[in-house]
This record gives sequence, C-alpha cells and structure tokens, in this order.
Amino acid sequence: MPSFRGALPPGLRPARTKHEASSIHVPVARAMVDCGVYVDGKRLPGKYTHAAALSKVHELEAEGQNAFVWIGLHEPDEHQMQAVGDVFGLHELAVEDAVHAHQRPKLERYDKTLFLVLKTVNYVEHESVTNAREIVETGEIMVFVGTDFVVTVRHGEHGELAGVRKRLEASPALLKLGPYAIMHAIADHVVDGYLDVTDLIETDIDAMEEDIFSPRTQTNIECIYLLKREVVELRRSVGPLTLALQRILNDHHDLVNIEVRRYMRDVLDHNTQASDRITSYDEMLSSLVHAALGKVAMQQNVDMRKISAWVAIAAVPTAIAGIYGMNFEHMPELSWTWGYPAVLIVMFCVCFVLYRTFRRNHWL
Repeated sequence: MPSFRGALPPGLRPARTKHEASSIHVPVARAMVDCGVYVDGKRLPGKYTHAAALSKVHELEAEGQNAFVWIGLHEPDEHQMQAVGDVFGLHELAVEDAVHAHQRPKLERYDKTLFLVLKTVNYVEHESVTNAREIVETGEIMVFVGTDFVVTVRHGEHGELAGVRKRLEASPALLKLGPYAIMHAIADHVVDGYLDVTDLIETDIDAMEEDIFSPRTQTNIECIYLLKREVVELRRSVGPLTLALQRILNDHHDLVNIEVRRYMRDVLDHNTQASDRITSYDEMLSSLVHAALGKVAMQQNVDMRKISAWVAIAAVPTAIAGIYGMNFEHMPELSWTWGYPAVLIVMFCVCFVLYRTFRRNHWL
C-alpha cells in the first residue's frame, strides 16, 4: 500500500520521534561567544573553531612557544558540550555538570584539569522593596582549566566575560602567567559582583529598617521575608566558594603557580568579606522580623483598646434604650412630659464623660 505521509499538510504530519530529534545537532559555533589563541600574553589575529584553535596551540608549543586557547560558551546543549569535551579531553562527569548547571560552587580535579563552578549574582533594579518580586537573580560560570586551554561555560543572561577578556588582553603580563591567570580573573570578576550586590542589598535593608521603626506606618512583613529569602539565596551562592578557593591555594601547587596563588588569596579575602556581610544581613533581617511582629502586636493591642472604648460608650445608650423599650405600663417617667429629652440628655452626658475619660487615658 503506498504511503501518503509526504502529501499530508504540515499540521497533520506525525511528530518527530525521539531518535529523529536527537539526530539534529546544532553546531558548536551557535553556543560559542569567543575563541582566541594566546601566545606570550598576546592574542593571535583571526577567528578559530575550538578544534582549529587547539591544533594551532599544539603547533606553537611544538615550536617552543608558550600558547593556550580560551573558548567561551553560553548555555551549550549536550551535543555542543560533548563536542568541546571530546576535543579538549574533558571528563564526562564535568561535561554533564556544565550542561545541566544548577551546581553549588565547587572545585574538582580531573588529572591535569581543574573544574571550577562559580555562582554569579545580579541585583534586579526596583523602585521599592514593597513592589519587588525578585531582588537577586543567579547564574553560573563553569571554568575548565588545563595546561594549554581554558573553557568557560556561562548560564544566565548576566555575568558576561567580555569585559574580563578585554582587560586581560590589555595586560599581557597577566596573560603570560598562563590559563590559571584567566581562572583568577574570572573568579575575581564574580566575587567583585558579590560585593557590589551586597552593597545594594544593604541599602534595601536600611530602607526597610527605617520603615519598620517609623511611627504611623503600616508594616509589611512579607517584604522582610522576601528580602530574607534573597539573602539566603545569596548566601548559598557565596558561602561554598570559600572552600573552593582555599583548595586552589592549598592543594594544587603542581598546577597553579605561586604568582597566581597570590592573586587568588586576594580573591579569597574579598569572598570572605562578602560572606561575612551576608551573614550579618541574615541576622539583621531576623531581628527585623521580630521587631515587625512586635510592632504588629502592639498595633493590634491599640486597635483592640480603641474598639473596647467605643463599645463601652455605645453600651450606655443601648442599655438605656433597652430598658425603656420593654413596654411595661408602670415605668417611671413614662407619663412625664420632659421624660424623652431628659433621657437623651442623660445618654449624651454619660457618653461624653466616658469619651473624655478614655481620651485622657489615651484609649482614643
């Protein structure tokens, strides 16, 4: 029986099978941000693919020159990352981590290659904390560093490394230190971002603290919890990096030269400073939560006191009207001409005395 599959309209054609979809591969160039070959601290002119760049480096090394390649990728898929991993000899576990992301900051070693995971943070601009839905957004940068290559994989729309590459290319003395100098520059860039974000977070906390302790303002505890959640996310991004940086300084002397370790020590100091700030912010927000709850409880007590005072005032005319509304025949003042205005005057006088008493005692 003949097949009419090719004659069907596009909307009625069967969907691609999993095998057919997996056979369609996007080239590595679609995920590649930049790829450069560096010799003695200077970038060679021209554009390279990842394979051609590594071949060029091997040719230069055979001639006795100090060369390496730096390739930058942005959110590669499994095929693209595997293609790069095959060329540079990256471990399959590290390649899998680089594709799926959502990793904690860490440092792992695979033979002569270091794999560093960094969490990037970005401050989301907002008019006020009350209207904000997100204050800190996070991304990731994975850095593979070998003897003659650096592979960086970035996830997220922030944390671009173009500025880092430009600064390094303007400082040949740093690039002469080799691929691990690039790892230092990237870590320094990320940690400086931590300090910038913590400065902006501190401004939000100061504004919230001023609002909480200001009289006659409504306290929104949800905003405090939102900011505390963002601080917790920031702490998870910054805190674990301290251990990774310490391992670079202490455990891999055969790979990282002493000059780069000196630079990394400064990065570690800045990361510790950012981590200490975040810890203090977390404690401060916990105190603000208690203060806000106390303020809300106090406001509720004031409101209940006002309600009780008005109820007491309203009880007087209610009681008098209830008594004279029982419709008995023999009740005092029922036949008195001035009975009705007299009752009204008594109601007003008693209510006025109660009102003045409550006002004098600051219940109203």
